[in-house]
Amino acid sequence: MYQPEPIDTSKVSLPPSLEELLELLSYNTHEVWAQQRIRDGWTYGAERDDVNKQHPCLIPYENLAETEKAYDRNTAREVLKVILASGFKIEKV
Repeated sequence: MYQPEPIDTSKVSLPPSLEELLELLSYNTHEVWAQQRIRDGWTYGAERDDVNKQHPCLIPYENLAETEKAYDRNTAREVLKVILASGFKIEKV
């Protein structure tokens, strides 16, 4: 049975200087997800319907409920934390 084993980032905290990047990555995560869904034939629907390929999150990121934004932020946050945990630096140039 599959047992996920993500890289342990529990001791990594993001510095405030990465908040702007976190939000940009969150936005982009949603955009990439939505773009792929649309390519796969999905459209907006008030409720998720896998048979008819409708999803309520096929809307602009800024219109998402905070719970949905939190999902994208968590994904982006974990990516940034893995980068830092792996010894890389993130700098704006």
